[in-house]
Amino acid sequence: MNYEKEIVKVCSNLGLDIIGFTECRKFHELIELFNNRKKQEIENEFEEKIIENRINPNIYMREGKTIISIAFPYIYDLNYKDGITFSKYTLGNDYHIVIKEYLDKICTFINSIGGKAKSFVDNNYLPERYIAYLCGLGFIGRNNMLITKKYGSYVFLGEIITDLKIVSSSNCNLNYNNLIEDRDYQCNSCECCLNSCPTSSIKKEDMCNPNYCLSYITQKKYIEDEWFEKLNGRLFGCDSCQKVCPHNKNVSVSNLIEFKPYDFMQNINISELINMDNNDFKEKYKLTASGWRGKNIIIRNALINYMIESRNKNIIKNVKSPYIEDYYHRLLEKLLL
Repeated sequence: MNYEKEIVKVCSNLGLDIIGFTECRKFHELIELFNNRKKQEIENEFEEKIIENRINPNIYMREGKTIISIAFPYIYDLNYKDGITFSKYTLGNDYHIVIKEYLDKICTFINSIGGKAKSFVDNNYLPERYIAYLCGLGFIGRNNMLITKKYGSYVFLGEIITDLKIVSSSNCNLNYNNLIEDRDYQCNSCECCLNSCPTSSIKKEDMCNPNYCLSYITQKKYIEDEWFEKLNGRLFGCDSCQKVCPHNKNVSVSNLIEFKPYDFMQNINISELINMDNNDFKEKYKLTASGWRGKNIIIRNALINYMIESRNKNIIKNVKSPYIEDYYHRLLEKLLL
């Protein structure tokens, strides 16, 4: 049986058209990169600290021979609104749940033809963008995002490790330096993402610093006062580098119905966000990718954006959370300066 052909066919029937394969092996070429990140202290709280866990996929499946990487397009509308907004990737259903369901269907097929398979979506420490690059799905841009030809960078990534032996679908050499050369070629002399990044976390020569990325800052548990003004309408995530990327112009939109935006995510009710209770959160926002960090993160970000933009402190009705109360009083101090 031609495993590659059959798996691609299954993906196609599910509406997935960007898929690739690479050998399941240790990514020795990334050790120097991860060590340098440690030395420069640019790891963040979401990253695995043990390098072996980041470069060895056989930790997750000892008998794994092939990694399958699949891109899931999520954007429905290339237009951006001004004001207080959620990032484009959060507007539909939570991608963690959606992608897992798709991957499990593919794993079921692999099991039916005698193979073993295990699916992953943000539940491992493997370098998924590098794996996608090795699979030929696209290249990694200066903003450290995987950029595909059809959908630009507006994709989620999912992986499957299988014990089936499948030939790699990419001709790229297994060398991290080739990734950098490919990036330089594809990005050419463009510096759009560097110039648009509100915190200068994207570097031309050096590695990106994720600790300064506003997408990360909107999701971290504690935001220092210095970042309040920088949020500038961002409720969760940051699309600045994607808005200006030339590779994102005129790309195809998603055909996956699960990522169709909810109306309440596009037409923001800031009062509802700031004053929402557990029922509001469970019925609406928990369904989206913005909900994984919990209700108070969204309330906090909404409060920061509203009070900084309007200089108004009267929208909040009843502060019950000590966590939110802390930000409320810090914002009040800032407004009184």
